[in-house]
Amino acid sequence: MKDWIISQLEISHATHNPLKPMEGLRGIAVFLVFLVHYSSLITPWLADTTIIISSFIHNFGNLGVDLFFILSGFLIYGTILSKDHFSSNNYIRRRVIRIYPTFLFVFVIYIFLSVLFPEESKLPLDTFSIVIYLIQNVLFIPGLFDVKPLITVAWSLSYEVFYYILIPILIFSLSMKTWSSKIRVTFWVLVTFLGFLIAFLYGGPVRLLMFVAGIILFELKNVLTINIKSWGNISFVLALLFVGFGGVVNIDYNVSLAVVYILFFVFCFSALSNESSSSKWLVYSPLRWLGNMSYSYYLIHGLTLKFLFLLLPVLISPTQSSSFLYFWLWLPFFFATLIVSFFLFVIIERPFSISKRNNSALKCD
Repeated sequence: MKDWIISQLEISHATHNPLKPMEGLRGIAVFLVFLVHYSSLITPWLADTTIIISSFIHNFGNLGVDLFFILSGFLIYGTILSKDHFSSNNYIRRRVIRIYPTFLFVFVIYIFLSVLFPEESKLPLDTFSIVIYLIQNVLFIPGLFDVKPLITVAWSLSYEVFYYILIPILIFSLSMKTWSSKIRVTFWVLVTFLGFLIAFLYGGPVRLLMFVAGIILFELKNVLTINIKSWGNISFVLALLFVGFGGVVNIDYNVSLAVVYILFFVFCFSALSNESSSSKWLVYSPLRWLGNMSYSYYLIHGLTLKFLFLLLPVLISPTQSSSFLYFWLWLPFFFATLIVSFFLFVIIERPFSISKRNNSALKCD
Protein backbone atom coordinates (compact mmCIF):
# COMPACT_ATOMS: atom_id res chain seq x y z
CA MET A 1 0.00 0.00 0.00
CA LYS A 2 2.78 2.45 0.91
CA ASP A 3 4.59 1.82 -2.38
CA TRP A 4 1.35 2.32 -4.33
CA ILE A 5 0.63 5.63 -2.59
CA ILE A 6 4.16 6.86 -3.30
CA SER A 7 3.91 5.77 -6.95
CA GLN A 8 0.71 7.82 -7.29
CA LEU A 9 2.27 10.93 -5.79
CA GLU A 10 5.46 10.84 -7.84
CA ILE A 11 5.00 12.43 -11.26
CA SER A 12 7.32 11.80 -14.21
CA HIS A 13 6.27 14.88 -16.24
CA ALA A 14 6.53 12.84 -19.44
CA THR A 15 9.77 13.61 -21.30
CA HIS A 16 10.51 16.67 -19.21
CA ASN A 17 12.77 16.60 -16.16
CA PRO A 18 10.84 17.90 -13.16
CA LEU A 19 12.33 20.57 -10.97
CA LYS A 20 11.94 18.88 -7.61
CA PRO A 21 12.30 22.10 -5.57
CA MET A 22 9.41 23.53 -7.60
CA GLU A 23 7.24 20.63 -6.46
CA GLY A 24 8.22 21.55 -2.91
CA LEU A 25 7.36 25.20 -3.58
CA ARG A 26 3.88 24.13 -4.63
CA GLY A 27 3.58 22.16 -1.41
CA ILE A 28 4.49 25.24 0.61
CA ALA A 29 2.03 27.36 -1.39
CA VAL A 30 -0.92 25.05 -0.84
CA PHE A 31 -0.13 24.61 2.86
CA LEU A 32 -0.21 28.40 3.24
CA VAL A 33 -3.67 28.38 1.62
CA PHE A 34 -4.78 25.72 4.11
CA LEU A 35 -3.69 27.99 6.97
CA VAL A 36 -5.89 30.80 5.63
CA HIS A 37 -9.08 28.77 5.64
CA TYR A 38 -8.29 26.89 8.83
CA SER A 39 -7.61 30.18 10.64
CA SER A 40 -10.85 31.70 9.35
CA LEU A 41 -13.12 28.80 10.26
CA ILE A 42 -11.74 28.16 13.74
CA THR A 43 -12.13 31.78 14.89
CA PRO A 44 -15.38 31.22 16.92
CA TRP A 45 -13.52 28.72 19.14
CA LEU A 46 -10.50 30.93 19.88
CA ALA A 47 -9.72 33.07 22.89
CA ASP A 48 -7.13 35.50 24.24
CA THR A 49 -3.83 35.78 22.38
CA THR A 50 -4.66 32.84 20.09
CA ILE A 51 -7.00 35.16 18.19
CA ILE A 52 -4.04 37.43 17.43
CA ILE A 53 -1.84 34.48 16.45
CA SER A 54 -4.56 33.11 14.18
CA SER A 55 -4.99 36.51 12.51
CA PHE A 56 -1.21 36.76 12.00
CA ILE A 57 -1.08 33.33 10.36
CA HIS A 58 -4.18 34.07 8.30
CA ASN A 59 -2.53 37.21 6.91
CA PHE A 60 0.63 35.54 5.67
CA GLY A 61 -1.24 32.43 4.53
CA ASN A 62 -2.74 34.51 1.73
CA LEU A 63 0.71 34.55 0.13
CA GLY A 64 0.22 30.95 -0.98
CA VAL A 65 -1.71 32.12 -4.05
CA ASP A 66 1.01 34.65 -4.92
CA LEU A 67 3.60 31.88 -4.79
CA PHE A 68 1.44 29.81 -7.16
CA PHE A 69 1.28 32.78 -9.55
CA ILE A 70 5.07 33.10 -9.64
CA LEU A 71 5.47 29.40 -10.42
CA SER A 72 2.82 29.59 -13.18
CA GLY A 73 4.55 32.64 -14.62
CA PHE A 74 7.82 30.73 -14.73
CA LEU A 75 6.43 27.52 -16.24
CA ILE A 76 4.02 28.84 -18.88
CA TYR A 77 6.36 31.57 -20.14
CA GLY A 78 9.25 29.12 -20.22
CA THR A 79 7.20 26.50 -22.08
CA ILE A 80 6.25 28.96 -24.82
CA LEU A 81 9.63 30.66 -25.09
CA SER A 82 11.61 27.41 -25.22
CA LYS A 83 9.63 25.71 -27.99
CA ASP A 84 10.95 25.99 -31.54
CA HIS A 85 7.46 25.40 -32.90
CA PHE A 86 4.43 26.64 -30.98
CA SER A 87 1.00 25.18 -31.71
CA SER A 88 -1.85 27.24 -30.29
CA ASN A 89 -4.20 24.24 -30.59
CA ASN A 90 -1.88 22.00 -28.56
CA TYR A 91 -1.31 24.79 -26.04
CA ILE A 92 -5.03 25.34 -25.52
CA ARG A 93 -5.75 21.61 -25.37
CA ARG A 94 -3.09 21.03 -22.73
CA ARG A 95 -4.34 23.93 -20.61
CA VAL A 96 -7.94 22.68 -20.82
CA ILE A 97 -6.88 19.12 -19.95
CA ARG A 98 -4.90 20.40 -16.99
CA ILE A 99 -7.59 22.62 -15.50
CA TYR A 100 -11.05 21.36 -16.30
CA PRO A 101 -11.48 17.69 -15.28
CA THR A 102 -10.71 18.26 -11.59
CA PHE A 103 -12.43 21.63 -11.53
CA LEU A 104 -15.64 20.32 -13.10
CA PHE A 105 -15.76 17.34 -10.74
CA VAL A 106 -15.51 19.59 -7.68
CA PHE A 107 -17.85 22.11 -9.34
CA VAL A 108 -20.58 19.47 -9.64
CA ILE A 109 -20.11 18.58 -5.97
CA TYR A 110 -20.62 22.24 -5.03
CA ILE A 111 -23.79 22.44 -7.16
CA PHE A 112 -25.17 19.28 -5.55
CA LEU A 113 -24.42 20.58 -2.05
CA SER A 114 -25.93 23.98 -2.92
CA VAL A 115 -29.21 22.24 -3.75
CA LEU A 116 -28.98 19.98 -0.71
CA PHE A 117 -28.15 22.82 1.70
CA PRO A 118 -29.85 25.95 0.30
CA GLU A 119 -28.94 27.97 3.41
CA GLU A 120 -25.27 27.64 2.38
CA SER A 121 -25.91 28.11 -1.33
CA LYS A 122 -24.41 30.90 -3.45
CA LEU A 123 -26.77 30.15 -6.34
CA PRO A 124 -29.19 32.93 -7.40
CA LEU A 125 -32.91 32.43 -6.88
CA ASP A 126 -34.27 32.32 -10.44
CA THR A 127 -33.39 29.71 -13.07
CA PHE A 128 -32.04 32.11 -15.71
CA SER A 129 -29.71 33.76 -13.20
CA ILE A 130 -28.51 30.34 -12.03
CA VAL A 131 -27.63 29.34 -15.61
CA ILE A 132 -25.74 32.60 -16.19
CA TYR A 133 -23.95 32.27 -12.86
CA LEU A 134 -22.86 28.69 -13.58
CA ILE A 135 -21.60 29.67 -17.04
CA GLN A 136 -19.62 32.52 -15.50
CA ASN A 137 -17.99 30.11 -13.09
CA VAL A 138 -17.16 27.55 -15.77
CA LEU A 139 -15.54 30.32 -17.84
CA PHE A 140 -13.59 31.52 -14.76
CA ILE A 141 -15.14 34.98 -14.75
CA PRO A 142 -15.13 35.33 -10.91
CA GLY A 143 -11.88 36.84 -9.72
CA LEU A 144 -10.89 39.46 -12.25
CA PHE A 145 -14.55 40.46 -12.43
CA ASP A 146 -16.95 41.24 -9.61
CA VAL A 147 -18.65 37.84 -9.46
CA LYS A 148 -18.62 35.66 -6.36
CA PRO A 149 -17.14 32.23 -7.20
CA LEU A 150 -19.10 29.11 -6.37
CA ILE A 151 -15.85 27.40 -5.34
CA THR A 152 -14.32 29.99 -3.03
CA VAL A 153 -10.70 29.51 -4.10
CA ALA A 154 -11.55 29.47 -7.82
CA TRP A 155 -11.14 33.25 -8.06
CA SER A 156 -7.42 32.66 -8.60
CA LEU A 157 -8.15 30.49 -11.66
CA SER A 158 -9.54 33.62 -13.31
CA TYR A 159 -6.07 35.17 -12.97
CA GLU A 160 -4.40 31.98 -14.19
CA VAL A 161 -6.59 31.69 -17.30
CA PHE A 162 -6.12 35.38 -18.12
CA TYR A 163 -2.36 34.87 -17.96
CA TYR A 164 -2.58 31.71 -20.11
CA ILE A 165 -4.40 33.71 -22.81
CA LEU A 166 -2.38 36.91 -22.60
CA ILE A 167 1.22 35.66 -22.48
CA PRO A 168 1.38 33.87 -25.87
CA ILE A 169 -0.32 36.87 -27.47
CA LEU A 170 2.35 39.19 -26.04
CA ILE A 171 5.27 36.92 -26.91
CA PHE A 172 4.30 36.49 -30.56
CA SER A 173 2.75 39.90 -31.27
CA LEU A 174 5.93 41.58 -29.98
CA SER A 175 8.24 38.96 -31.53
CA MET A 176 9.89 38.48 -28.15
CA LYS A 177 11.73 35.37 -29.25
CA THR A 178 13.89 37.53 -31.48
CA TRP A 179 14.87 39.80 -28.58
CA SER A 180 17.93 39.18 -26.47
CA SER A 181 17.26 37.91 -22.97
CA LYS A 182 18.58 41.13 -21.43
CA ILE A 183 16.12 43.20 -23.45
CA ARG A 184 13.27 40.91 -22.40
CA VAL A 185 14.30 41.22 -18.75
CA THR A 186 14.41 45.01 -19.08
CA PHE A 187 10.95 44.99 -20.66
CA TRP A 188 9.44 42.87 -17.86
CA VAL A 189 11.12 44.95 -15.15
CA LEU A 190 9.53 48.04 -16.71
CA VAL A 191 6.17 46.24 -16.77
CA THR A 192 6.62 45.55 -13.05
CA PHE A 193 7.35 49.19 -12.18
CA LEU A 194 4.54 50.48 -14.40
CA GLY A 195 2.11 47.90 -13.02
CA PHE A 196 2.77 48.80 -9.39
CA LEU A 197 2.61 52.51 -10.23
CA ILE A 198 -0.82 52.06 -11.83
CA ALA A 199 -1.93 50.01 -8.83
CA PHE A 200 -0.77 52.74 -6.41
CA LEU A 201 -2.61 55.43 -8.38
CA TYR A 202 -5.73 53.67 -9.62
CA GLY A 203 -5.93 50.18 -8.09
CA GLY A 204 -6.67 47.10 -10.17
CA PRO A 205 -5.68 43.41 -10.19
CA VAL A 206 -2.13 44.04 -8.98
CA ARG A 207 -1.54 40.38 -8.12
CA LEU A 208 -1.18 39.69 -11.84
CA LEU A 209 2.32 41.14 -11.46
CA MET A 210 3.36 38.05 -9.54
CA PHE A 211 3.26 36.18 -12.86
CA VAL A 212 5.80 38.72 -14.14
CA ALA A 213 8.12 37.80 -11.26
CA GLY A 214 8.02 34.23 -12.57
CA ILE A 215 8.77 35.43 -16.11
CA ILE A 216 11.85 37.36 -14.99
CA LEU A 217 12.90 34.38 -12.91
CA PHE A 218 12.83 32.14 -15.98
CA GLU A 219 14.94 34.59 -17.98
CA LEU A 220 17.59 34.89 -15.29
CA LYS A 221 17.61 31.26 -14.23
CA ASN A 222 17.07 29.29 -17.44
CA VAL A 223 18.21 31.65 -20.21
CA LEU A 224 21.02 33.64 -18.61
CA THR A 225 21.81 30.67 -16.29
CA ILE A 226 22.36 32.82 -13.22
CA ASN A 227 22.18 31.10 -9.83
CA ILE A 228 21.96 32.39 -6.27
CA LYS A 229 22.53 29.97 -3.42
CA SER A 230 21.82 32.13 -0.40
CA TRP A 231 19.18 34.51 0.97
CA GLY A 232 16.31 32.22 -0.06
CA ASN A 233 15.25 31.01 3.38
CA ILE A 234 15.57 34.39 5.05
CA SER A 235 13.60 36.03 2.21
CA PHE A 236 10.79 33.53 2.70
CA VAL A 237 10.64 34.09 6.45
CA LEU A 238 10.82 37.88 6.03
CA ALA A 239 7.91 37.79 3.58
CA LEU A 240 5.76 35.85 6.04
CA LEU A 241 6.68 38.12 8.95
CA PHE A 242 6.19 41.31 6.93
CA VAL A 243 2.70 40.36 5.74
CA GLY A 244 1.75 38.81 9.08
CA PHE A 245 2.61 41.97 11.00
CA GLY A 246 1.38 44.12 8.12
CA GLY A 247 -2.17 43.13 8.93
CA VAL A 248 -1.67 44.42 12.46
CA VAL A 249 -0.08 47.78 11.61
CA ASN A 250 -2.21 48.25 8.47
CA ILE A 251 0.49 48.56 5.79
CA ASP A 252 -0.79 49.62 2.36
CA TYR A 253 -1.65 46.50 0.36
CA ASN A 254 0.26 47.56 -2.77
CA VAL A 255 3.36 48.29 -0.70
CA SER A 256 3.00 44.93 0.98
CA LEU A 257 2.69 43.10 -2.35
CA ALA A 258 5.68 44.97 -3.81
CA VAL A 259 7.81 43.81 -0.88
CA VAL A 260 6.51 40.25 -1.27
CA TYR A 261 7.25 40.41 -5.01
CA ILE A 262 10.94 41.02 -4.25
CA LEU A 263 11.25 38.61 -1.32
CA PHE A 264 9.41 35.74 -3.03
CA PHE A 265 11.42 36.35 -6.20
CA VAL A 266 14.64 35.87 -4.21
CA PHE A 267 13.17 32.84 -2.42
CA CYS A 268 12.16 31.12 -5.68
CA PHE A 269 15.42 32.11 -7.40
CA SER A 270 17.40 30.48 -4.62
CA ALA A 271 15.06 27.48 -4.44
CA LEU A 272 15.54 26.68 -8.14
CA SER A 273 19.33 27.02 -7.94
CA ASN A 274 21.23 23.79 -7.46
CA GLU A 275 22.66 23.13 -4.01
CA SER A 276 21.15 26.27 -2.52
CA SER A 277 20.15 26.21 1.14
CA SER A 278 16.44 26.49 0.32
CA SER A 279 16.44 23.84 -2.43
CA LYS A 280 17.77 21.26 0.03
CA TRP A 281 14.65 21.23 2.23
CA LEU A 282 12.18 21.82 -0.61
CA VAL A 283 13.02 18.42 -2.13
CA TYR A 284 11.74 16.65 1.00
CA SER A 285 9.51 13.95 -0.46
CA PRO A 286 6.27 14.50 1.56
CA LEU A 287 6.43 18.19 0.71
CA ARG A 288 6.90 17.41 -2.99
CA TRP A 289 4.02 14.92 -2.89
CA LEU A 290 1.78 17.61 -1.46
CA GLY A 291 2.95 19.89 -4.26
CA ASN A 292 2.21 17.29 -6.91
CA MET A 293 -1.42 16.99 -5.80
CA SER A 294 -1.69 20.69 -4.94
CA TYR A 295 -4.38 21.44 -7.55
CA SER A 296 -6.70 18.78 -6.16
CA TYR A 297 -5.87 19.90 -2.63
CA TYR A 298 -6.47 23.54 -3.51
CA LEU A 299 -9.95 22.88 -4.90
CA ILE A 300 -11.29 20.42 -2.29
CA HIS A 301 -9.62 21.29 1.02
CA GLY A 302 -11.97 24.19 1.78
CA LEU A 303 -15.03 21.98 1.43
CA THR A 304 -13.42 19.36 3.67
CA LEU A 305 -12.63 21.96 6.33
CA LYS A 306 -16.16 23.36 6.12
CA PHE A 307 -17.57 19.88 6.77
CA LEU A 308 -15.23 19.34 9.74
CA PHE A 309 -16.14 22.66 11.33
CA LEU A 310 -19.85 21.93 10.85
CA LEU A 311 -19.29 18.76 12.89
CA LEU A 312 -17.10 20.40 15.51
CA PRO A 313 -19.98 22.03 17.53
CA VAL A 314 -21.26 18.52 18.25
CA LEU A 315 -18.06 17.92 20.23
CA ILE A 316 -17.06 21.42 21.32
CA SER A 317 -19.40 24.39 21.57
CA PRO A 318 -18.09 27.72 20.24
CA THR A 319 -18.88 29.11 23.69
CA GLN A 320 -16.12 26.84 25.04
CA SER A 321 -13.35 28.93 23.55
CA SER A 322 -9.77 27.88 24.20
CA SER A 323 -6.29 29.35 23.87
CA PHE A 324 -4.92 26.00 22.72
CA LEU A 325 -7.60 24.61 20.42
CA TYR A 326 -6.00 26.27 17.39
CA PHE A 327 -2.82 24.22 17.92
CA TRP A 328 -4.62 20.99 18.86
CA LEU A 329 -6.83 20.78 15.79
CA TRP A 330 -4.68 21.92 12.86
CA LEU A 331 -2.80 18.63 12.46
CA PRO A 332 -5.81 16.23 12.45
CA PHE A 333 -7.78 18.63 10.26
CA PHE A 334 -4.85 18.99 7.86
CA PHE A 335 -4.51 15.21 7.73
CA ALA A 336 -8.22 14.90 6.91
CA THR A 337 -7.86 17.35 4.02
CA LEU A 338 -4.88 15.33 2.76
CA ILE A 339 -6.92 12.13 2.62
CA VAL A 340 -9.82 13.68 0.70
CA SER A 341 -7.44 15.49 -1.67
CA PHE A 342 -5.47 12.31 -2.32
CA PHE A 343 -8.60 10.46 -3.44
CA LEU A 344 -9.56 13.35 -5.73
CA PHE A 345 -6.03 13.37 -7.14
CA VAL A 346 -5.92 9.61 -7.77
CA ILE A 347 -9.47 9.25 -9.11
CA ILE A 348 -9.75 12.42 -11.21
CA GLU A 349 -6.67 14.62 -11.59
CA ARG A 350 -3.97 12.06 -12.25
CA PRO A 351 -5.83 9.91 -14.84
CA PHE A 352 -7.78 12.69 -16.57
CA SER A 353 -5.33 15.61 -16.41
CA ILE A 354 -1.76 14.58 -15.72
CA SER A 355 -1.64 11.29 -17.67
CA LYS A 356 -3.57 12.66 -20.65
CA ARG A 357 -1.50 15.85 -20.68
CA ASN A 358 1.73 13.85 -20.65
CA ASN A 359 0.48 11.66 -23.49
CA SER A 360 -0.35 14.79 -25.42
CA ALA A 361 3.14 16.14 -24.77
CA LEU A 362 4.72 12.91 -26.03
CA LYS A 363 2.78 13.15 -29.28
CA CYS A 364 3.86 16.77 -29.77
CA ASP A 365 7.56 16.28 -28.97
